[in-house]
Amino acid sequence: MDGRLHDEPEIGFGADPFNPHKPRPIDAVGAPTSEELKRRLMESCPRVPGVYGMLDRKGCLIYVGKSKSLRSRLLSYFAASNAQEKGGRIIENARAIEWETQPSEFAALVREQHLIRKFSPRWNVQGVPQRQRPVYLCLGKNPALFFLAAIPPPNCLGVEGPFYGAARMRTAVDALNKVFRLRDCSEKQVFHFAEQLQLFEMEHRPGCLRLEVGTCVGPCAAGCTRSEYDEYVSAAESFLDGFNHDPLVTMREQRQQAKANRQYELAGRAHETIKSLEYVDRKLVMLARARRRYTFIYAVPGYDGCGSWYLIHCGEIADVVAAPRHSSEYESLRVKIGHWSKVTSERLARGHGEHPHTLQLVASWFRKHRVQLDYTFPTSKAFQAVSGNCLSG
Repeated sequence: MDGRLHDEPEIGFGADPFNPHKPRPIDAVGAPTSEELKRRLMESCPRVPGVYGMLDRKGCLIYVGKSKSLRSRLLSYFAASNAQEKGGRIIENARAIEWETQPSEFAALVREQHLIRKFSPRWNVQGVPQRQRPVYLCLGKNPALFFLAAIPPPNCLGVEGPFYGAARMRTAVDALNKVFRLRDCSEKQVFHFAEQLQLFEMEHRPGCLRLEVGTCVGPCAAGCTRSEYDEYVSAAESFLDGFNHDPLVTMREQRQQAKANRQYELAGRAHETIKSLEYVDRKLVMLARARRRYTFIYAVPGYDGCGSWYLIHCGEIADVVAAPRHSSEYESLRVKIGHWSKVTSERLARGHGEHPHTLQLVASWFRKHRVQLDYTFPTSKAFQAVSGNCLSG
């Protein structure tokens, strides 16, 4: 391929789990200088939606992005105004650029998320101003507690996110465990619930001071029964679902009390905690709204005729097929659509679909592009959509 670096590995992004059509072609240009790289881009890069990757001199993928116009976006990296900004810093380290066209802006957005999760390019999460590695808010079990994870474990009671700002999220998690009186100790800690029988009468000492100060119910020291602890867990689950705002109420009361007592340092810490909780609460409410509202087929046309039907279930992308262009093509999808109808008749447990990470993407997309909701319909009306030539591409 013209412009390809001699010592770089095979160029390409790999399989696309959200592409129901034939694999998209990959193109690339390479050059030893930015000026030459720009010239080659101008010769070959199209003005269509797609994703792109920046490779360094060793052929390593260092950044992934998307655009509704690849040519315009990639050429913007070479603008003089970008020299000291993120784009200029990335292009300084790039020696080759590869791109893959996509049939629509939404397809490009979904593909970009998949590639970032797959490759974790360092410039997508490190060394770039105002960009931070995402973390997920998890509610673990045995017994339950809130914690953060870059990759959520599969056996959680609930997972939401992604959230950004590790320090802010650590502050929020600390407050959540205290407000809901959940333990935050190591998994190695032995737990003794009040109803557990024991051969000899013995006193169980708590592993920390939180039981004494009233911010934990003490499952390690028989301070509560399992059913009592489960009541606090249920309240925490309600918060994760976007319905319980007790943590904010509690922290605001603590701040007011501290101010009244002229404990200004304590009030300041409460204020910082409130800001962290407000961020988490806003996002949880937004995601909960998406789960309740967004269950439908989303018909997305393609500029090249490669339209797609995305099954959105409880706010997550659950499946995708090539958009049928007429009734005979729909007939071949009748069994699939019937399966979709069964899937959408059941409510998803929080974050337990096959692609829970797409919830944030879907929620943000429809919040920013509300007109796109006009191109959605329930599975029961799929045939009418085909009959009406609904955005087959």
